[in-house]
Amino acid sequence: MSSRSKNEDTLSCLPEEVVSHILSLMPTKFAVRTSVLSKRWKYSWTFVTNLDFNDYHPYNGLNCFSKFVDRVLEHCKTSQLKSFKLGLFRVSVQKSDVAKWINEAIRLNVCELDIHVSPIELPLSLFTCKTLTRLRLVVAFHDSDVFNVSSPVMLPGLKTLDLLVSSKPSVTVLRFIHGCPILENLSLEIMFSYDEEHYNFNIPTLKRLELRMGSYFNSKVVLNVPNLEYLSVGGCHCPHFVMGDLSSLVEATVCFSSIRDYYQKAELLKGLSGVKSLSLLTSTLNVFVHSNLPKFLNLKHLELKDSFKSPWILVTQILESSPELEHLCFEEPEDISWIEPESVPTCMLSHLRTMKITKCKGRKCDIQFLEYILGNSEVLKTITIICGSMLMKDEMEMCARLLKFPRASRFCEIHFVGKWLNSSTG
Repeated sequence: MSSRSKNEDTLSCLPEEVVSHILSLMPTKFAVRTSVLSKRWKYSWTFVTNLDFNDYHPYNGLNCFSKFVDRVLEHCKTSQLKSFKLGLFRVSVQKSDVAKWINEAIRLNVCELDIHVSPIELPLSLFTCKTLTRLRLVVAFHDSDVFNVSSPVMLPGLKTLDLLVSSKPSVTVLRFIHGCPILENLSLEIMFSYDEEHYNFNIPTLKRLELRMGSYFNSKVVLNVPNLEYLSVGGCHCPHFVMGDLSSLVEATVCFSSIRDYYQKAELLKGLSGVKSLSLLTSTLNVFVHSNLPKFLNLKHLELKDSFKSPWILVTQILESSPELEHLCFEEPEDISWIEPESVPTCMLSHLRTMKITKCKGRKCDIQFLEYILGNSEVLKTITIICGSMLMKDEMEMCARLLKFPRASRFCEIHFVGKWLNSSTG
């Protein structure tokens, strides 16, 4: 085999489909620039399968940018466009241009659309696109009527939908969502909602749902999603959830900065009682300190955020309400009084394997809790203590005390992580 010449252009010797794939991985402006390299490269960019337009790189004026997008779409020769991205954050273009570009992408049998531009106008062809499998739209406040069209909505191939809507979303957005008969992944963020609106998610195909509720949210959310496996809800204010069919739910995240009353919390947590993995703010649980916490009979992994705002008794209630709990992670409560439960929670006797405590200060109540956990958790494998702000001597003293505590599990390891001291012991 003869050796290649020093001046041989190895990249140009690649097959056209490989060159097209490489060019598709870069911003479209740079892909087009390769046309000046040689005759071989003059038209290579026209076969790219991904188009990515943004204003991070100057185009010497808005008019120049619009003409550039027009030219690229006009000369694009791919039989199926995998993705079309349009992200304009510093400049505005004509709504008619945006509609025209989306329409051209649809003509090229686009599979994925990612549009973040304002003002925006959606062409009627978008509402019945047969090739679209993934769609992401960011709709500004003054563009809230983009979904309000008389055209029927039928997106037979759409599986993933990501929407950020500023206002007035209930009727038009739900109509759009329900026009996706095989939708599996939905992310919906609503920035403002001034009226009492109702959101009925009756989507049998949905597997993953993320909802973010903004300010002034005073609505009812009904969930009938029998195949849903993952649910994430959060935002400023918690709406009234009506938890319907969630029979397949495995994992959930709840992160609301404000939940108004006990009924809302109880209804929400009751609907999540069958999950195996749960992450939530402890403000969601605080109302249950003097009442019964729902039973989480299948829960194996629990992460509590902002635990410092909660009393120690809440940790005890969680252990007692989760008989199959295997992994627990929480931030040390601000409460200074640890009260040992009357009986050892079931999970500590047979399931609890790992525990992680963050921002530990080494107070008397912290030491009492750790001594109780180590002395009663029969299958515990690791306990990780991450210190908060402590002096070196306090860290060393705390670590020394932990090593002296008897352990119900002879396989338990203690991982101590501090500012001054890091140690692990079996």
